[in-house]
Amino acid sequence: MRRQEAVPDLPAPVVAGAGAAAASPHDPVLTLPGEGLTRMSSGEQVRLYVRRLIFDGVLRQGQRVPQDAIAQTLGVSRIPVREAMIALERESWVTIIPHRGVFVNALDEAAVHDHYALYGLFYGFAVQRATERQGAALAKRLAAVQKRLAAAVGAEGDAEELHTTTLEFHRVVVDAANSPRLRSMLRQMTGIVPGNFFELVPGAAKVEKQGTAAIVRAVRRGDAKGAAEEYSAMLEKQGDLVVDLFTKKGMFENVG
Repeated sequence: MRRQEAVPDLPAPVVAGAGAAAASPHDPVLTLPGEGLTRMSSGEQVRLYVRRLIFDGVLRQGQRVPQDAIAQTLGVSRIPVREAMIALERESWVTIIPHRGVFVNALDEAAVHDHYALYGLFYGFAVQRATERQGAALAKRLAAVQKRLAAAVGAEGDAEELHTTTLEFHRVVVDAANSPRLRSMLRQMTGIVPGNFFELVPGAAKVEKQGTAAIVRAVRRGDAKGAAEEYSAMLEKQGDLVVDLFTKKGMFENVG
């Protein structure tokens, strides 16, 4: 007989209005509180839901993923759950062991730092190409977006507006770079923080405001290489903040 697995209490998914699905280090398609599940496939809903369970500590490192319970909670069949597990294994969040189940992988600081360093390389490349190709026109567009981004940080802060304008900033850069290969690479990247990045990561808003301002200044000067360096530096600082957050949440426990 199949041994009964311990099943944690699973929270209900948060369903909100649909949003954009551009590739970004700020997890545009992973925002359960801000980007809805209603227009996603069932498999994508499950994938994002499991990511959130890991982030919230409901599922811990080494724990078996309760696939039946997840299917029941989300009101889906086992087929999209299996699809989600395959996708999550490809993203290194879980390991599938035949005849045993699916288990949550360990996450370490180096993996998080590498993740944001890679984002820095991709977006640094994008802004360098975009600056070389569009120069002053790009600076004008980015400056307008950055002004709204800075206003969203404000005294009290508007995390939802900041999230939206940040995605727009990245999108303007990628569009101006006009590199199909870059777009393909970014589509293969998945975020680490499953929610509104600026609500969940302390200090991220300040880093984004300062970093995007520095990028705009470099683009205005026509300094393509400098803009790339500023982009990379900003995203690596965000990576440091994510490491701090995960450390406080105990997500690196028992890694070694």
